[in-house]
Amino acid sequence: QVQLVESGGGSVQAGGSLRLSCAASGYDYSTDTICMAWFRQVPGKEREGVATIVRHGGTSYADSVKGRFTISKDNAKNTLYLQMNSLKPEDAAMYYCAAQPGPYCSGGYYTYQYNYWGQGTQVTVSS
Repeated sequence: QVQLVESGGGSVQAGGSLRLSCAASGYDYSTDTICMAWFRQVPGKEREGVATIVRHGGTSYADSVKGRFTISKDNAKNTLYLQMNSLKPEDAAMYYCAAQPGPYCSGGYYTYQYNYWGQGTQVTVSS
């Protein structure tokens, strides 16, 4: 059973930076056969994909964060990161870490593509 625990959220001013972390357990991450992603959600809206990382480190980003956010994974530490720079008020949301183990995972920005979720960490950006 994969377990995910996010941390690193907080309150920053526009233009600031935060680094989110997602500590993962319950899977042999040394095999690097897992797809992971960051999603975010604001009240009243659907959860949206922000960034994904697949096997062998391939990454992709939503257009809204491209050039500002960086997703990375440390297999030795079983930890997923999201470095967020140049934050904007519209980036404020609850951020969730998601994972889909298996050699055939495809990544992607749909919630149904991931079976495991963290509890979320809140990001607030003031203008």
